[in-house]
Amino acid sequence: MSKLWRTWFLEERPSVSLALFRIALAATVGLHVFPTLFQMRDNYLQGAFREFNLSFFPIPILRWVAGSSDAAVWAMAGVFSVGWLFFLIGLLTRWSGLLMAVGCYYFYARNSLHIGTLSFDILLVTLVLALVTDYPGDSFSVDGALRMDPEPWRRKRPFFVQRLLQLQIAETYFEAGLGKCTAGGNWLSGNPYYYLMNNPPTGVMKHFPLRETLAGMPHLCHALGIALLAFEMTIPLWLFWRRTRPAAIVLAILFQTMLLFTMHVPTIFFFLFPPQALLFLDPEIVVGFIERRRARNASRPQDRLLYDGGCSFCRGSVRSLGALDPTGRVALVDFRELDLKGISPRLTRDACMRRIQFVERDGRLSEGFDAFRRLSLKLPLLRPLAPLLYIPGMRLVGVPAYDFIARHRFEIGAWRPDHDGSADGRGP
Repeated sequence: MSKLWRTWFLEERPSVSLALFRIALAATVGLHVFPTLFQMRDNYLQGAFREFNLSFFPIPILRWVAGSSDAAVWAMAGVFSVGWLFFLIGLLTRWSGLLMAVGCYYFYARNSLHIGTLSFDILLVTLVLALVTDYPGDSFSVDGALRMDPEPWRRKRPFFVQRLLQLQIAETYFEAGLGKCTAGGNWLSGNPYYYLMNNPPTGVMKHFPLRETLAGMPHLCHALGIALLAFEMTIPLWLFWRRTRPAAIVLAILFQTMLLFTMHVPTIFFFLFPPQALLFLDPEIVVGFIERRRARNASRPQDRLLYDGGCSFCRGSVRSLGALDPTGRVALVDFRELDLKGISPRLTRDACMRRIQFVERDGRLSEGFDAFRRLSLKLPLLRPLAPLLYIPGMRLVGVPAYDFIARHRFEIGAWRPDHDGSADGRGP
């Protein structure tokens, strides 16, 4: 039993899947909550028509939240927005996720009319499970860049967080199937699917192409209902069994897609359940995919970022960039090890000492702040910064700021930790 417990929950494996799930979870939360914030006066401010979920929240909590002033509501909207953004990019991951979760609970308690659904209850449970540790912030995150971990996707962590999320989605499917066996709507003895196809004309079911055909075929509807029930109650087994896992993951995603196109179900199911099903993929498979992409990119002509390898600040900075470039789209090269004239006639040692140089495959050369702007277009994890960096007039601020840091990089490197422990090299 001890060995089984260790294998299932405590075995250390790469945490890269949790990082990808963090992004999907942030997207799900944002798509569910932000639309309600765009109508603050109608949804949350004083005078709005509100409903309260008495079965989810204790009455004292509901009273406290209901008594919030409009200023407090706006402040909580700001807290939620900052927490959501930081969690999305993986900055102070656990703490920003906690702020985002507090905002979710607050607005749910403030008015459950628009935000309170079964799908949102499931989302909140998922969010709490994801915040048990800071593992989701290992990869594809600002936290990973600040740690200067060049390959965070290889970082191994206890597997229990990912296992808990797997168990949650499996239990959700099983409970959904079990609920279809109740006396109030037994899919075994009755034919609720046939009823949904016929009555009412508008409601739960959408008008998809085959609805009219199914509405006239009660026996086929009953068979489809039984198949749906069997799928929901057995999919946990197929997801946990290694042999059937790949097919089960595909079926789970197709099932959620079918629900989205045939029924008026919250889209939160589509944004949350398929990524959670992908958590059943062995994380080593994800790492293997990243490594294959890195090897393929390394075998082709690459854009090259030339930095000063004799500067600890520069070495740390490129390690941070490496954490934001998991597939190795850009080669990070110490200019001291290169024949600069063989790369570009415009490259000189003096220019490389002053600023980083970015040489693209087509020969385009940029340096300093402009090089960083070009990188923001090349690396997917930096693209959210590109609109900010390309605001008209940003060079008036960005170039002097970059040049100031570049001139003082050796002094900065003297107190900034350098993970390889080597000293700055100012000379040749």
